[in-house]
Amino acid sequence: MGSAATPMNAQPALSAIGQIAVTVTDVERAIAFYRDVLGMKFLFQFPNLGFFDCAGVRLMLSGSEKFTPSDNCALYFKVEDIQQSHATLAGRGVAFESAPRVIARMPDHDLWIAVFRDPDRNLLALMCERSR
Repeated sequence: MGSAATPMNAQPALSAIGQIAVTVTDVERAIAFYRDVLGMKFLFQFPNLGFFDCAGVRLMLSGSEKFTPSDNCALYFKVEDIQQSHATLAGRGVAFESAPRVIARMPDHDLWIAVFRDPDRNLLALMCERSR
């Protein structure tokens, strides 16, 4: 509910994302996958939590024994060369659900996506915006 100091129609002050949380069943296994297989920059861990740097946005892996995977969210990782990134990750054992493909043709670029999952079946994808 708004007040005189902050009217309901005022622009929200939210902008940059500082951290994204992903629930996993086994934090140690997830850390190994994100660090060793995906090659992400590992920052630190606490009991049942692991943290990575994603170009200034922190990714937090949070363990839960009651976790049930779903397609409620997905993480899309920007890459410069989707074919090369796909080949590298596939060589490390990542099982892709879809090979790199164009999913949208924009006026000045094509949007490429390749979909895969982490060990807990969380939806992940490579994303590449390739200029024409």
